[in-house]
Amino acid sequence: MATFTLPRNSKISAKGQVHRASTGRVKQFRIYRYDPDSGQNPRYDTFEIDLDNCGPMVLDALFKIKNEIDPTLTFRRSCREGICGSCSMNMNGKNGLACTTAIEDLKGEIRITPLPHMEVIKDLVPDFTHFYAQYASIRPWLQTVSPTPSGKERLQSPEQREKLDGLYECILCACCSTACPSYWWNSDKFLGPAILLQAYRWLADSRDEMTGERLDQLEDPYRLYRCHTIMNCANACPKGLSPAKAIAETKKMIAERAI
Repeated sequence: MATFTLPRNSKISAKGQVHRASTGRVKQFRIYRYDPDSGQNPRYDTFEIDLDNCGPMVLDALFKIKNEIDPTLTFRRSCREGICGSCSMNMNGKNGLACTTAIEDLKGEIRITPLPHMEVIKDLVPDFTHFYAQYASIRPWLQTVSPTPSGKERLQSPEQREKLDGLYECILCACCSTACPSYWWNSDKFLGPAILLQAYRWLADSRDEMTGERLDQLEDPYRLYRCHTIMNCANACPKGLSPAKAIAETKKMIAERAI
C-alpha cells in the first residue's frame, strides 16, 4: 500500500496568533500564514473583524486586516471586479475569488488558504509558474497559414462567434484546475481544466487554421485523457463556465477525425 507523507516543513504549526476585536458585529477569519524566509512551519492566524466597519466581500476583510492589523499579510489582488482572477484562493473549502465572495455567504468562522496543490510563495500567494508554462504550451493565440486579408480583419459570422461563448470568459484564475483531483495527482503531465478549456477556445475559433496540429499536441494519455469528468472544475469556476464540456468537445473532435 502506498504511503503519503507531507514534507516536514509543510505541516501546520499547532499555534498561531489571535487578533481580537473588542466590540461590534464580530466575524472570525482563520488565515493560512507561511513565510519561507522565517524558517518556521505554516500556521493559522485568527483575526476578528467588526463587519459594521468592513466592506461586504472577503477581499474587503483581507484589506482591513492588512491595513489595520497585520501589514505582513500577503495576497494577490488587482481589479476587485472578478475580471483579473488575481485574488483566487480557497475559502471554507471551496475555491473562488475573494473579491466576488460575500462574507455573509460564508457561515461560521471563515478559513482562508491558498489554492490547493500549488507551491506557496508566501501566505495566500501560490506559485503560478508551472500553470503559466502549461498555458504557453498550447500556443494561445490565433494561428493561420493563409495570407492576412488586405485592409480588413479575419471575419466571423454571428454563428461562428457564438461558439466562443463560455470559453473566452476564462480569466485563468486556476480555481478549476486546483479543484481537480486528476490535476493534483498528475499536474506534471495533465494540462488541467483551465488550460484545456483555453485550448478548446482556439479549436472552436473558425479563424484559426491549425486545428490538426493543436489536436496532435493534445492527443496524449496524460495531457488530455487524465480528465475523468469528476466535474469539480464546473463547480469551482467563479465565472460559471464548464471546462469539462470543453474537454469533452476536444475528445469528440479527436475521435471524429479518426473515423
